[in-house]
Amino acid sequence: MNIEAHHKILGIDESGKGDFFGPLVIAGVLADGQEAEVMVKKGVRDSKKISDNKILELSRWIEDTFTSSLVIIGPEKYNQLYARIRNLNKLLAWGHSRVIENLAEEHVIDLAISDKFGKTDFIEQALMKKGKDIKLVQQVRAEAIPQVAAASILARAGFIRFMKKLSDAYQMTLPKGAGSIVDQAGIEIVKRQGREILEKVAKVHFKNYQKVTG
Repeated sequence: MNIEAHHKILGIDESGKGDFFGPLVIAGVLADGQEAEVMVKKGVRDSKKISDNKILELSRWIEDTFTSSLVIIGPEKYNQLYARIRNLNKLLAWGHSRVIENLAEEHVIDLAISDKFGKTDFIEQALMKKGKDIKLVQQVRAEAIPQVAAASILARAGFIRFMKKLSDAYQMTLPKGAGSIVDQAGIEIVKRQGREILEKVAKVHFKNYQKVTG
């Protein structure tokens, strides 16, 4: 596909889907080819290759410079949605569709691109009237496209900020990921706050939940 042939490209990416603690965050950044070049010159690339401090700095610049949308699904809302949908890819598709709809309200979108995570029709089914007319592509390693890389930075920044708020609220560090250090933090917060706290701070369908509460 000749991506350059499309004028306004919406890049979409997420953060938090592999993390027991914290939200699921989906971001979209809309930009044309010239704006994409500006992003690259500024150092925009896949958020996995950038430090947290740099992500926070770049995210502020992206928000100030380009058209964007951020959808944050906090743990409580996430758990409610997952209990109903029972499928992470469909939940991701719901978040992606919200980003598309938010921006389609006021902006022309020639093409929407996201990283490949499931069937494209999951997103298409979740779209409402405005988003149905937009061409949608899921691509492996989509972060190579500047608009998607910018979205990955916005999503990660949203995740980092939310995690800081959670950690501050409960006066303990809630680590990223889903490894043994996360289990230890889970056991500690349950000790302090009771099992019910996990509904407010974590994704309870993760295996970590059984390890922490079992």
